[in-house]
Amino acid sequence: MRRSSHFARFLCCCVAAVCTDAIPADDWPQFLGPGRNGTSTETGLLQSLKSGSVKTLWQVPLGTGMAGIAISDGRAFTLFQTDAEQFAVALDAATGKQIWKTSLAPAYENSMGNGPRATPTVVAGRVFVYTGEGILSALNASDGKRLWTVNVPKSLGGQPSEYGCSCSPLVLDNLVIMQSGAENAATAAWDADTGKLVWKSGGSNAGYSSPVAAKLAGRQQVLVFNAAGVAGLDPKTGDQLWAHLFPTEFDCNTATPVVLSENELLISAGENHGAVILQLKASGAAIVAEPVWESLGKDSQLRAEWQTPVIHEGHVYALDNSGSAGPITNLVCIRISDRSTVWQKPRFGKSNLILADGRLWFTSMKGEVILVVASPKGYQESGRIQVLQTTRQAPALANGLLYVRDDEQVVCLDVRGNGG
Repeated sequence: MRRSSHFARFLCCCVAAVCTDAIPADDWPQFLGPGRNGTSTETGLLQSLKSGSVKTLWQVPLGTGMAGIAISDGRAFTLFQTDAEQFAVALDAATGKQIWKTSLAPAYENSMGNGPRATPTVVAGRVFVYTGEGILSALNASDGKRLWTVNVPKSLGGQPSEYGCSCSPLVLDNLVIMQSGAENAATAAWDADTGKLVWKSGGSNAGYSSPVAAKLAGRQQVLVFNAAGVAGLDPKTGDQLWAHLFPTEFDCNTATPVVLSENELLISAGENHGAVILQLKASGAAIVAEPVWESLGKDSQLRAEWQTPVIHEGHVYALDNSGSAGPITNLVCIRISDRSTVWQKPRFGKSNLILADGRLWFTSMKGEVILVVASPKGYQESGRIQVLQTTRQAPALANGLLYVRDDEQVVCLDVRGNGG
């Protein structure tokens, strides 16, 4: 396979936590925000973007990496690497000034792209980070001091994912839950205070998704989307409650599962695989998962490559990647009630997205920030601005500020409607 094809395929796999502690409403302390669903509750944001009208509050050099940005208690956290090392870094969220930088591991190299992939998770004064080869560490959020470290694949007898370890830590009830990808431990949980292994569950390659906590069919559970498919686990024991097979070529199950209702779950994958909606029902002490909608193959309505869809007012907004490794990326709006595609913006382009204040905020592979109205009435673009050279990560939004990054720098934009 040509390197360009390898790289495109890697993008479907690399970018891809809900905790019990109280989270300030305007923080973005983990992958895909407070609810691990790419959605912010902030309002009063800009309703349109125009070149020269969006203020850049700060722009600081950083380094290589595909990790997203977490914002908590006035600090922005991310991972990057230099030629020699992988680092975690804390920046002042308002000024970009570096507060601390902690070395995590030697530099991680991969033919599909170098550096760490996973987004930090910030909980109760600690930052949980995961390197490209699978080293999980807990750091003190105030000064970056390492509290404990475990090499996840090595400790469980597994191997790092082919395209790099990209699981962003889920912290739930003082457990740090990760996809581990070992033969006897597809998923595992560690004590957040000590790093001691608490439970391990199943057996499958990790894939490139990250676990999420949800209540479905009346049961609190951890949803894990690995190379074999999706499963619901008991968060205290790791016992499997239900499972649905959904193997994707190259193990590229990457997007986070999306909860549609108290008993429905959407999963989707690229590589021309498609999407399924599962209905979960309690059956005595067990849970049964049954497909109630499938759209698979090259004519699928939705093939989410590495971008997690978002939900707004009864509709799914998502990036559909047509073809192997997604050479064509369309933006689609699908009505949940009847599973119909309401509209499509063909060839929108490789991007990632979050939802805030009734609009979709995109960061594109061309380095743009694009604003689109989240409406079933049709595609309504509210402007776009050039910010970086290129970016794969979804933006992070906290306190009216939008954070984006690439392999060279982190940029903070003021997107408050009144300009702050």
